[in-house]
Parts: sequence; structure tokens; C-alpha cells
Amino acid sequence: MSDKVIFENLQLISESLDLITKRFSKIKQPDDFVVNDSGILVLDAIAMRLQVVGELLKKIDKINNSFLDNYKEITWDKIMRLRDIVSHHYEQVDHEIIYDICKNQKVSTTKIQINHCAQIVPVKVKNF
Repeated sequence: MSDKVIFENLQLISESLDLITKRFSKIKQPDDFVVNDSGILVLDAIAMRLQVVGELLKKIDKINNSFLDNYKEITWDKIMRLRDIVSHHYEQVDHEIIYDICKNQKVSTTKIQINHCAQIVPVKVKNF
């Protein structure tokens, strides 16, 4: 059962990362997030999806606290801490940091790793 939940959470993370990439596609510089209402809406949408990713990673870690340790290429703890900032200290969310996360391959690298993780979760849960 826990493998099934981990697999489902990995799929949801992958979907959120796809949405982040799609929403970020029209952002060319950090200030595009804050120059007008539509930029702020994109920032809010991306921050919410980053929050979802962090929350789902926390759930995976709670189910199996060694699962993420097998994939040291990604700084999972930073993603989970970002979730805490977005959730509890939204006023501290820095649009330049969100830009950096989206622009500098962090989202795409994380997606590649998440997809790899999902591939090695036992096959039996993929066919539930």
C-alpha cells in the first residue's frame, strides 16, 4: 500500500512540475512576476505548485523516510523547506528566488529525478 501512495504522489509531483514549467514559459526576467497583476498571478500559481511539491515530498518521506535518501542529486530538504516558507511565511517569498528555481534547470532536473523515482517503485503498484 505504501508503494502505491508513493507512486501516486510522485505522479502528482510530476504533474505539478509540468504546470510550473508551462506557467513559467512567458516569464523572461524576475521582475515579470511583479510588474503587473498577471505576473503576480503567475507567481502565486507557481508558488502554490511548489508548495504542493514540497507537501507531497514530505508525505513520501513520512511513509518511507529512506526513499528520498536514495536520490541525493536533488536537495529534497530545500524543496520541503520552501514549502514551509510558502505555507507559513508567504510574505517572505522572493520572486527572484522563484525565478531562479524555475529558470536554472532546478524544476526540469527535479522532474527528471521524480520520473526516475517513479520508474523504480515496484511495478505491481503501477498496474493497480
